[in-house]
Amino acid sequence: MATACRFVAPLGLAPLPRSRAGAGTKSVIFSVRSTKVVQRNFVVKAASDEGPAETPEIVKAAQDAWAKVEDKYAVATIGVAGLVALWTAVGALKAIDKLPILPGVLELVGIGYTGEALISNIKSTYNEITGSSS
Repeated sequence: MATACRFVAPLGLAPLPRSRAGAGTKSVIFSVRSTKVVQRNFVVKAASDEGPAETPEIVKAAQDAWAKVEDKYAVATIGVAGLVALWTAVGALKAIDKLPILPGVLELVGIGYTGEALISNIKSTYNEITGSSS
């Protein structure tokens, strides 16, 4: 308590009260660089009496799956390696994006590949509808 009062005093705030008004009741004094002191008493209550919150189904499923794993060290190592690979791939893409001509070339390649796949899909759909094999 003395530590908190020692740190609060240089900020110009009043120190916390040393005695409590009752069980569950907290008394707070606000004083910010003025001679007027305002005291408020309040009681802290729970929002509802439902008890502890239930864990979501996905958390339960993840806990069950982790409990079934025999070699936890290997799974954790693969997870860390996956994160490192993702970090490396993002770094490589950022480096490629900074090059002046390569992003434009890659964009053209992507547009060409998408167009070729679209034309192939349209031709196969047309052949299914018309019944021709050419």
